[in-house]
Amino acid sequence: MKVKDAVVERFKDICEYKNLKPNELATKAGVTPSSVYSMFDETRRNVSIVLIKKLCDGLDMTLEEFFTSEIFNKLE
Repeated sequence: MKVKDAVVERFKDICEYKNLKPNELATKAGVTPSSVYSMFDETRRNVSIVLIKKLCDGLDMTLEEFFTSEIFNKLE
């Protein structure tokens, strides 16, 4: 699994667990919905750490909490 795919999977898992839609995540994080949808787009290969940090802030979690997940142990 590639880093970007793991990041997207992690955010999708968190949103599912918290019952959040991408628009709601964007609102909580203070970013545009298009930023979240763009990140989720499979044709896009990069995601910025700035966006990850903003989304984590919106979810009231640290970067450490976000990246402390089994999914990041399976990276290529």
